[in-house]
Amino acid sequence: MEEKEGKNSEQEEIFAKAVRAGKRTYFFDIRATRGNDYYLTITESKRQYNEDGTFQYQKHKIFLYKEDFEKFGTALAESFQKVIELKKEQDDQFASKMNKDFTDVRFEELDDQNEKD
Repeated sequence: MEEKEGKNSEQEEIFAKAVRAGKRTYFFDIRATRGNDYYLTITESKRQYNEDGTFQYQKHKIFLYKEDFEKFGTALAESFQKVIELKKEQDDQFASKMNKDFTDVRFEELDDQNEKD
């Protein structure tokens, strides 16, 4: 997991969950402050290769405090739903375009035309 930079920079870890997703790993960590309050950190970690072939991890971190959980959760759920809707619209547009670009050929029609010739 991620390295600790020192006792004071990282508060007590209560829960940790890692999610591997292709070239990225997401870490969800619940921590406690000195005042025994809780917050969530979400870290995206991605391996980046240097020109010499060595690698390092590029990390991005979000701190989410409990007073923002509900609003964050609602916005995240709405965002997921919007992506699903947009994907469906995109798929429907593609299917519609495919239907317009190709002629609907019925084999019965070909047989009827061969009999006439």
